[in-house]
Amino acid sequence: MILRSRKTSSAGALPCAAVACALLLSLPTAFAANLEFLHDTPLSYMTQKDIDSVKRAAITALNSKSDGESAHWTNEGLGNGVKIDATLTPHDTTKTGDRTCRVVDVVLNAKGQSLNLHPRYCRTGRAQWQLQKKN
Repeated sequence: MILRSRKTSSAGALPCAAVACALLLSLPTAFAANLEFLHDTPLSYMTQKDIDSVKRAAITALNSKSDGESAHWTNEGLGNGVKIDATLTPHDTTKTGDRTCRVVDVVLNAKGQSLNLHPRYCRTGRAQWQLQKKN
């Protein structure tokens, strides 16, 4: 068996360093690619004003609509150049004591695409509706 010493040269380290740098620089792109499925969905066109307004519309629907009765929302007048609209339909109202929970089907539409959301809200008595986290 012949043992040979292997010399490490700076010339050999350079390509390895370049590969490592390229991998590090591509990490943000890789993380962003994980959200690529949202591209061209109504959410990708929504501004913070749109989001706040549709949240208020959901609360209004929870307070004023019966199960299966729909409310309509649009971002008209909110300063967004992309027209976005939604249909909000509360359903599955359940009551346990003075706690009430409801699901709101939200169908967002923009640029020919649609997105369905199904948030669940609960409240105790006449308190504000609170969005429930899914387990």
